[in-house]
Parts: sequence; structure tokens; C-alpha cells
Amino acid sequence: MADSGQRDLEAYIAAAPKEAQSMLQQLRRVIRAAAPMAEERISYGMPFYEYRGRLVYFAGYKSHVGLYPVGQAKQIYATELKEYLTGKSTLRFPIGRPLPVALITKVVEARVKENVARAQEGDGISGRKASQ
Repeated sequence: MADSGQRDLEAYIAAAPKEAQSMLQQLRRVIRAAAPMAEERISYGMPFYEYRGRLVYFAGYKSHVGLYPVGQAKQIYATELKEYLTGKSTLRFPIGRPLPVALITKVVEARVKENVARAQEGDGISGRKASQ
């Protein structure tokens, strides 16, 4: 049985522009594979994943699909991300072009590492230590 986060994400994708729906479904699968321990939720009207704090958000539009925030992956994968990076920490993937699955996986995995490190430091953002 699907929990409310999964149902909310499914509803978000179903309500997204038709042009973006298949990319959103694929993006969801990629994120879940890269961070299987993360919980799916909706915040600020967008799907997001939580694991020891906020991990990543995504959103669908008529012309692109967005992934936020990029975090430290921005520096680690600067060359690879250059084509997709807009603003401070936003990736935009144009509709009709294949998603860079391997790159998205790297970004999500880097975000997991960031959140784990932050939780181990006990900085108060996640409210939990890594052992929890």
C-alpha cells in the first residue's frame, strides 16, 4: 500500500504538464534508486525527498524539469553540470532531451553524503544524529 507521500507524488506528476510527466516519472525512479532510504513528500507544492534533512526537490514545467538543490555536487561535478545549471543551485533538464541519469545519480548521492555528514556533526538542521 502506498503511503501519503507516494500518493502525493503520484498526484503531482499526474497534474504536471503532459510534456513533463514521463521525465518526472523517470526522475523519480532515478532519485529513489540513488537514495532508497529517503522518504517522499511534498513541500512548497513540489515533491521532495528527505533523508537526515531535505535532500532534493523536483518540479515539472512545460519546457523543462528542475532538480534542486545541487549542493556540494556543484563544485564536485562542475564541468558535467555546466550545461544544466541555472541560478545558484538549480538543474534544468529540457523537455524532449534524455535525462542525464548517471549525473543525476551522482548529484543525489552527493546530497546524501552531505546530509549524513551534517547529521553526524549534529548541527540541528536534521535534528538527528547519524546513528538514529
